[in-house]
Amino acid sequence: MSTLPVDIYSVTAVRDIDRAAIEGAGIPGYTLMTRAGAAAVSEARDHFPEAKRWQVVCGAGNNAGDGYVVARLAAKEGIVVSVVALVDPESLKGDAASAYRDFVADGGVVNGWSGQLDADADLIFDGLLGSGLERDVEGDFALAVAAMNSHTANVVALDIPTGIHGDTGMVMAFAVRADLTVTFVGLKAGLFLTDGPDYCGKVLFADLGVPPKCRQGCEAEFRRIDDDHIQRTLPPRRRAAHKGDFGHVLIVGGGPGMPGAVRLCGEAALRAGAGLVSIATHPDHAAMIVASRPELMSHGIASTGDLEALIEKADVIAFGPGLGRSDWASNAVAVLRKDERPAVWDADALNWLAESPEFVEQRVITPHPGEAGRLLDRPVTKIQADRRQALTDLRGRYGGVAVLKGSGTLVSSPGAVPWLCTAGNPGMAAPGMGDVLTGIIAALLAQGLKLEDAAAVGVAAHAQAGDRAACAGERGLMASDLLEQLRPVINP
Repeated sequence: MSTLPVDIYSVTAVRDIDRAAIEGAGIPGYTLMTRAGAAAVSEARDHFPEAKRWQVVCGAGNNAGDGYVVARLAAKEGIVVSVVALVDPESLKGDAASAYRDFVADGGVVNGWSGQLDADADLIFDGLLGSGLERDVEGDFALAVAAMNSHTANVVALDIPTGIHGDTGMVMAFAVRADLTVTFVGLKAGLFLTDGPDYCGKVLFADLGVPPKCRQGCEAEFRRIDDDHIQRTLPPRRRAAHKGDFGHVLIVGGGPGMPGAVRLCGEAALRAGAGLVSIATHPDHAAMIVASRPELMSHGIASTGDLEALIEKADVIAFGPGLGRSDWASNAVAVLRKDERPAVWDADALNWLAESPEFVEQRVITPHPGEAGRLLDRPVTKIQADRRQALTDLRGRYGGVAVLKGSGTLVSSPGAVPWLCTAGNPGMAAPGMGDVLTGIIAALLAQGLKLEDAAAVGVAAHAQAGDRAACAGERGLMASDLLEQLRPVINP
């Protein structure tokens, strides 16, 4: 088994890699299938050591073949194994047929689908349909999916849970909820997008010994933001460093009655290492913010002149947290649109931007799917159905770097493969999380990172801090819980 690689591919690209291994590197397809089954058995035994009675549910194609290999190898290791087939195994072809014949030759028995699973099984393997699914799951396959999901046993998915689209991560009517997914040859985008993370459980990767040369010419769909990237981008500071070396962030927001967002954003910028952080907010809030966090320099802004004076002292602008839709906010928008400093726009700043789109290269925008829908004038369902295209369109219309938030947050990369964040958890669906992210990215920009690196590393640091904060439980997680967890993440 391998740690998760950086490159994430489309299903078509993984097939091309698989073909290159067979035709170019001379590795027989059945050898790859046997290695896949062996990897799945090994990981299942490591993760569920108490499970002694396994049931493998097989469908069609190579996914079924993987299942028959799992059953044969597990039986050889003394595990009680039963196999249920939804497709007549005599109709299988190629390597899948070989896997079935070898299973039977070793004394294996295949039972047809009767509408139910073995009630006494303590581990179930999903070998129904695999990553090539392009239509809704229905009929007996839907019933088998429901039976797996309602069973008390843990579920291991082979390659990808049945019913999850391999490219988009969308549920195709019904999908298996796996506790563990062992994926082969290349990471599929659907494992990490949209519904995928909710159905895959823990994702493990087996490269099956495919040589790196087989991946040449197969362009990745995404790059995973890994710890190595964070370490390369955030080296240790010089002993002689001082706060002036790490930039001055100005946060503009906190319209009438909304001081909390800029307060969170400001502390996040400090925790992420900005040298100085100023806040330009409605006059009603300035004293309150200073009282709660004296390290923040908070200024009440009564006129555009007040704001322009603060902007001149800043290196980076974070615009939008708690901004609102008041006349005060409108005046701030008019000033900030003209500024050419590196900036992060979020929250209501994006709603103002959607009304008057403009292309600016020195800006990071951080919309959630709803805001992305407004920025692109399309339904949220279409945003989620093709997040890669939505990211491309955001970059094309607004310039700079786009961060499309959500499960599997995406970060655009002008002229290169986009980034995808595989960290984070559902507890982070809470108020203020976006304000914290805005502060982190702005702080990294102030410390000299390029827009793309600041956005990618900021997203990863935010997600990892969220995972650390969720160790005591995801439900009830608050944005402020991330603040104390940032330092160990950004000091790798």
